[in-house]
Amino acid sequence: MLLPDNIHPENSIYYNGAFVIEALNNERSFEILDLYQEVKLKRSMTFSVFILCLDWLYLLDVAKINSKGEIELCS
Repeated sequence: MLLPDNIHPENSIYYNGAFVIEALNNERSFEILDLYQEVKLKRSMTFSVFILCLDWLYLLDVAKINSKGEIELCS
């Protein structure tokens, strides 16, 4: 759920996606596991929530996979 009404907001994809964006703003691109480790330094989240955040950011055209297979912000 992006904005659930029955759980704490910090458990939402919307909230956790901000930490993924923050990590991507600091570096040009990341391998997926390196990005996960970087995000885990700021916010503890499961890998499945991390992947849902990436899916959501991809659907919004915020993040993409480049030709090297790395994740980066869309320009």
